[in-house]
Amino acid sequence: MAKMQLSIFIAVVALIVCSASAKTASPPAPVLPPTPAPAPAPENVNLTELLSVAGPFHTFLDYLLSTGVIETFQNQANNTEEGITIFVPKDDAFKAQKNPPLSNLTKDQLKQLVLFHALPHYYSLSEFKNLSQSGPVSTFAGGQYSLKFTDVSGTVRIDSLWTRTKVSSSVFSTDPVAVYQVNRVLLPEAIFGTDVPPMPAPAPAPIVSAPSDSPSVADSEGASSPKSSHKNSGQKLLLAPISMVISGLVALFLWSDGFADWVMFLSYNVKDCITSFELSFWFLKPIFYYTFLSLLLFVITIVVNWNCSSILLFFS
Repeated sequence: MAKMQLSIFIAVVALIVCSASAKTASPPAPVLPPTPAPAPAPENVNLTELLSVAGPFHTFLDYLLSTGVIETFQNQANNTEEGITIFVPKDDAFKAQKNPPLSNLTKDQLKQLVLFHALPHYYSLSEFKNLSQSGPVSTFAGGQYSLKFTDVSGTVRIDSLWTRTKVSSSVFSTDPVAVYQVNRVLLPEAIFGTDVPPMPAPAPAPIVSAPSDSPSVADSEGASSPKSSHKNSGQKLLLAPISMVISGLVALFLWSDGFADWVMFLSYNVKDCITSFELSFWFLKPIFYYTFLSLLLFVITIVVNWNCSSILLFFS
């Protein structure tokens, strides 16, 4: 009987201990989400393939390959964190480059020329606005080979003293490689010196002609004043015969004896008038003669000139 009670007591105590341990047990650990896989590294850009497809940039690519600069650019693009920015002239830009000619450059100078077309850092187009405020920027060719950048309303302009051009388009721009097309070959001052030839004058702006169906100024003036043109024509027709008649009468009068008699008549009358007053006004005698003759010649000249001009106007 006593053993039975002891076993029941042990069972009850064991049950109490198990229930207490169950209440104080820690909750299960939460399930964490899986860690995302790291982003894949950007694929390397093959500059040779890129320049072979775009452009055409065959001339610039030939210079890259012949000078070995393509390996320098490729290593900068793939194995550095800075990246690279390349300014590539099209084939037409090299054809247009006549003064100074590139054929006279040595191999080292040609290599420096090609290196001059790249910056040892990746720049997007929006970053050139801040870059223009930092002064000249060194290129791959070294400290003496620098470029100046200006941003004018989103247009990137490049100045190398010998060359003033702009970025005409973006060929490729994904960090760490940027390739931009330029309109001219970039010529460094360190190779070609400071004796820069004068820039050619800009071509005159084309004259925009008015459409054929729009009336010209002369037509509008002629259409707006038909009465005035008819009036001028009528005046010409009216003045011409009158001037011719007057000219004829003047010519006949000058060649006739009546003109000589008229001159003699005026001379005697004037002489008589002066003689009667010559004691008082003797000093006026020569002045009067010269004044009379001058006025007579002046009137004849005016009449002849007026008639001649009227005749010319009639026949014009």
